[in-house]
Amino acid sequence: MRRTRWPRAALLALAALLAGCQKPPAEPEPVRAVKLLTVAPEAATFGFEFAGEVRARVESRLGFRVAGKIVRRAVELGQTVRVGQLLAELDAQDLRLAADAARAQVAAAQTNRDLTQADLQRYRELRRQNFISDAELERREAAFRAAQAELDQAQAQLAAQGNQAGYARLVADVAGVVTGIEAEPGQVVAAGAPVVQVAQNGVRDVVFSVPEDRVRAVRVGSPVEVRLWNSEAVLPGRVREVAASADAATRTFQVKVALETPTPPPLGTTVSVVPRDLGTSGQPVIKLPTSALRQESDGRTAVWLLDEASMTVRSQPVEIATADGNEAVISAGLAPGMRVVAAGVHVLAPGQKVSVYQPRVGTGADAPAAAPASAPR
Repeated sequence: MRRTRWPRAALLALAALLAGCQKPPAEPEPVRAVKLLTVAPEAATFGFEFAGEVRARVESRLGFRVAGKIVRRAVELGQTVRVGQLLAELDAQDLRLAADAARAQVAAAQTNRDLTQADLQRYRELRRQNFISDAELERREAAFRAAQAELDQAQAQLAAQGNQAGYARLVADVAGVVTGIEAEPGQVVAAGAPVVQVAQNGVRDVVFSVPEDRVRAVRVGSPVEVRLWNSEAVLPGRVREVAASADAATRTFQVKVALETPTPPPLGTTVSVVPRDLGTSGQPVIKLPTSALRQESDGRTAVWLLDEASMTVRSQPVEIATADGNEAVISAGLAPGMRVVAAGVHVLAPGQKVSVYQPRVGTGADAPAAAPASAPR
């Protein structure tokens, strides 16, 4: 009897040990309470807004009319200039020498003209006395006319060389503000190469860019609201010009707006431009709070939809058109009547059981929904 008791005790101990090594039964997945909203169209209150910059209506890139080496720049970036003010100056030594040579040519041509004129007077006197023929007198008259033409040519060349020497000084032809410096002293520039950029005083425009899919809606003469970033002021304006071709780098179209105000903002001011033709206020759209959106592994934006029959959630991809405050405007993927999870989307999984969150008494609405959510029937 004693020999048979030991194996039984060992078996009992082994059974207890094995029972202790078994995995505990899996706990059931918790049913999460979620806030819901019912998809319903509502009136849009947003519009398209673009960043723009205030620029002068006319902005000139000034350069020398002759080639040479810059020896002086008399203005700085942002400086206000007046008509006739010196902007930059070239080394005019060669131009002055050319002008001196032209003056010498004028003196030589004038001396030759005076000599031929004196000869003509003598030959005319001789012709009256019949000492020479008419042919000889005509040759002297022709010589005088040639000398006079040479003098006229030399004087014209002197005037041109004098202008060339004057072109060594670059002066402002209009009053405005220096908005660009494109050459420095010591640099050799070609004739016509831009040296200083001047924005003329007077009428100013707001310049902004519009993408390809919106440019057709922006028409010349359409009204525009211009909002200053540094204040609450709103300035009226109208579209003055729409670029005929897109920018090669950004593929956007430049739009210029004429400001309809007697006191335009300073040059370079950053503004927000709201074209009224691109506004969608009053149109029915579907909007969701940003808390209802999530990002899937493939990069698409999606929401959780409630299956009321099984009280589970499933993923639904959506497309976002734009933003309206703290809400996203949905362009595709949802239809009126669908029930969407409004909060806690990052702790849910496909097919997970959920329940409708019931707010406590006195806490207010359960979600900022387009239409209030109700418990499933």
